[in-house]
Amino acid sequence: MLAEDIGDNGRAVTRFALVARPGHTPPPTGADKTTLVLYQRDDHPGGLLELLEQFAARGVNMTRLESRPTGEAMGSYCFSIDIEGHVADARVAETLMGLRRVCAQVRYLGSYARADGRPTTPMVGTSDAEFDDARRWLEGLRG
Repeated sequence: MLAEDIGDNGRAVTRFALVARPGHTPPPTGADKTTLVLYQRDDHPGGLLELLEQFAARGVNMTRLESRPTGEAMGSYCFSIDIEGHVADARVAETLMGLRRVCAQVRYLGSYARADGRPTTPMVGTSDAEFDDARRWLEGLRG
């Protein structure tokens, strides 16, 4: 520590991120977050809603949403998003597949253990077991 008591808010918390080349995703801990960057195909009314519906339909909670300019053109933005859950979780994987369908590009920046260690509790109907049951049911319909 180089200095103490230099801030004006004693309860402030600073978050640091380790950025590295793509590699192995750590296994899920049950208390995870995932970070994504989403690029829209074009700017149109309801465009952000289309993205948000992918999370809501699968019970995935967003903990951060920021719009950032892409630098390609005036009015061209991407969305940097943190969500609760791990890419290995069925609800998160299904959300990523839905986003892949409606976005021009989905950048997966990683899944990692939450700093606060607080476990994620899936909503009713969004646990891995419930996704597996729904998948088996559909496969039965298809014969």
